This record gives sequence, structure tokens and C-alpha cells, in this order.
Amino acid sequence: MSQLTTPRRAGEQWTESDGLHIEVRGLEPPQPFVLIIKLVESLAVATPIVVHHNRDPAPLYAELAQRGWSAQHVSGDPGEFRLRLVKDA
Repeated sequence: MSQLTTPRRAGEQWTESDGLHIEVRGLEPPQPFVLIIKLVESLAVATPIVVHHNRDPAPLYAELAQRGWSAQHVSGDPGEFRLRLVKDA
């Protein structure tokens, strides 16, 4: 991690200028999946979500699509798989 990156706890959520972030690295399956789906379903306003994950969560994509969300892989820290989730228009 760089000096500018704040270490986060597994399951932690925070807000930055690009949306709501959730840290799921270090959690055992299916906890990352469960936390991401709960977060998507809890939002009253379709805020972008940035997911910090250990790996590509392939099973998540179909569940997001059923809820009207899409995911895009974006650049992250070394060793991190970062996704940006957005509500489809």
C-alpha cells in the first residue's frame, strides 16, 4: 500500500468522490458476495459502488444484472481486483 492509501478493515464502507467504497478483501466466501448484494439492495439512490476484492467475483455479475446493475473492472492497488458498480439507466 502506498503512503496515501488508508488501510481498511474487511467489510468496511466509506465514501470518496467516485462513490461508495466497500472493502471485501480478507473475507471468506460467500461473505464478499453477500455484503455486496446487501449494499446494492440497500441504496435508496443509485450511487456508484467501488468494490475492493481479492479476485474477479464472476458469480456476482449475474446477480447484479438481475438487479439492474453492471460492473466494470477498474485500476486498483497491486494485488487488488477493483470493480466499479453502477445502476443501469
